[in-house]
Amino acid sequence: MAKMTVIYTTPKDKEFFEKHYFEIHIPLAKQLPGLLKYEINEGPIISLTGHNDVYRVANLYFDSLEVMMESFKSDIGQQCAVDRRIFADDNEVQIYAYDSKNT
Repeated sequence: MAKMTVIYTTPKDKEFFEKHYFEIHIPLAKQLPGLLKYEINEGPIISLTGHNDVYRVANLYFDSLEVMMESFKSDIGQQCAVDRRIFADDNEVQIYAYDSKNT
């Protein structure tokens, strides 16, 4: 299974972020081809390593990295990339894609 972890820092305008994220971005992202699951944090994020500017974390799951990468090449994937920049620029987000396994 492949996983994408998206970490957003605290937005300048929390109200705008939340409205756009929940009303536009999540419904758009849920249309990604091959997406198995989309999850986000509920409530505050507590850092055990002293980081204090994490506002929201999202995890997206796909069958494989190949499926994930193809998904983001699709029209919906391209729309997601453009849309994300409306509420979080590249300095306000970290995005990681990786294979995962159960141990």
